[in-house]
Amino acid sequence: MLKQTPKPELTIWYNTRCPVCDAGVSWQKRRLVEAVKAGRTEFRDINLEPAALGGFGASLEDIRRRLHATDTTGRLLVGADVAIAIWRATPGEGWLAALFGNPVALPLTRLAYDRFADLLYAWNRRKGRW
Repeated sequence: MLKQTPKPELTIWYNTRCPVCDAGVSWQKRRLVEAVKAGRTEFRDINLEPAALGGFGASLEDIRRRLHATDTTGRLLVGADVAIAIWRATPGEGWLAALFGNPVALPLTRLAYDRFADLLYAWNRRKGRW
């Protein structure tokens, strides 16, 4: 009988062509090394699978603009919600998830993330990183 590989609790889709995104994800991967080894967390380069989230209506450009992730229930997370999910999964960073993901702070967290993502996306486009 074949052993079934469990579905990751969190699959994060990101843009390796963005040096800021790539560095941030590389840092998180090191923090989550045990979760990655165990298959609980997975990081995937959207440039290698550009249509991967098409079923959710997310285009390649959407994912280059903001982090996207799927959880075990098949739910799509976008932007700040991905960052919060990563912090929840990262040892010692749960307090960040609690601080920025609480019902009072979450709207501001999402707004700040989206503005930063817009600026970063525009910078990458100017630099021709596509």
